[in-house]
Amino acid sequence: MTTDLSARALWSLGATQIIGYGTLYYAFALLAPGMAADLGWSEAQVFAALTVALLVGGFCAPVAGRLADRHGAATVMAAGSVGAALALTVCALSPGPVLYAIGLVGMEIAGACVLYATAFVAIVQIAGDRAQRRITHLTLIAGFASTIFWPLTTWLAGMFDWRQIFGLFAAMHLGLCLPLHLSLRGAGHPAPRTAAPRVPAGRGDGQTGDLVLLLGAFAIFGYVLGSVTVHMLPLLTALGLGPSGALVAALFGPAQVASRVVNMAFGRNLGQIELAVIAAILPVAGIAALASGGTVAAAICFALLFGMGSGLTSIVSGTVPLELFGREGYGRAVGSLSAARQLAAALAPFLLSVQISRFGAAAALWSAVAAGLAGTVLLIWLALRRRPRAVLRQG
Repeated sequence: MTTDLSARALWSLGATQIIGYGTLYYAFALLAPGMAADLGWSEAQVFAALTVALLVGGFCAPVAGRLADRHGAATVMAAGSVGAALALTVCALSPGPVLYAIGLVGMEIAGACVLYATAFVAIVQIAGDRAQRRITHLTLIAGFASTIFWPLTTWLAGMFDWRQIFGLFAAMHLGLCLPLHLSLRGAGHPAPRTAAPRVPAGRGDGQTGDLVLLLGAFAIFGYVLGSVTVHMLPLLTALGLGPSGALVAALFGPAQVASRVVNMAFGRNLGQIELAVIAAILPVAGIAALASGGTVAAAICFALLFGMGSGLTSIVSGTVPLELFGREGYGRAVGSLSAARQLAAALAPFLLSVQISRFGAAAALWSAVAAGLAGTVLLIWLALRRRPRAVLRQG
């Protein structure tokens, strides 16, 4: 392993993450109206199908992690690129809703193999001791996925229908992502093919408790981030911000990237559990500001804090399990955490929409604050549990 290899892997994976998130996630909302009109569905039905697909993809994440541990993450990602291309093609050629829904489920299963969780495993297998910093760098690069694919998809939609665009996306996975993933095969060092431990790496009651707390916290913040992100513009509108809500929401993406830059520059000596606590507090504070204010200033504060917390959450989802459990069994650990977060995030928009319709936007936001505080408590509890063990090791 060399620094050059680690850097090459970083840029290769950065490119595939931009394409992966752009084609499998960010483009969907922009193309959904065309899909609904073509398939004879309402937009609500299109998003309901996406929710089901996300749930299936969430259940597949731990499996993808175990396969990455055993066979190498690059191999799993290469297979995922082929799967993504096939699934996008199935959607593009589907004569009706049934085959389209099957293709959509295939897209999310492929996503479990090619997006952050498996990319983090590839970084750990290739970069070794430099993995934690490389994960931060990867999230910084991939943070431009929405910046690139929202305008790109809008531009494409002006010339092609959604089926043709999905066909183009399929070609991206085959022509760009697949060769890049194949080029990384053999570069990493997957764990030996032994029976996977029930608890990653350290094993034992202490680490079982750590994993349970971490799963709970990630599920809660999957719900908080997933629900508020999807409903961001409707929430801002419901609170009376009108057209300025869209301008405020535009601050979310830059805030995500900014938080990653700040962490990369100044976070070298900060423990990853402590960083996770900061990542948890920021969006809770932002949502509380929005719920209590309803003014443009409060909304700007919300967008900045919420975006920064979301940006840091992407980092700690890869670095915290590495710090807690080590390299052995990392794929299984990060896959389980990804599943917890994605399953909660898949149900979150529906649950929050019910709260908004019954109790109003402000009450729904305060419920998200309460959930976020519960998740923060779990992370603080985890940090306190780890401290006595660190003192014992130093002694």
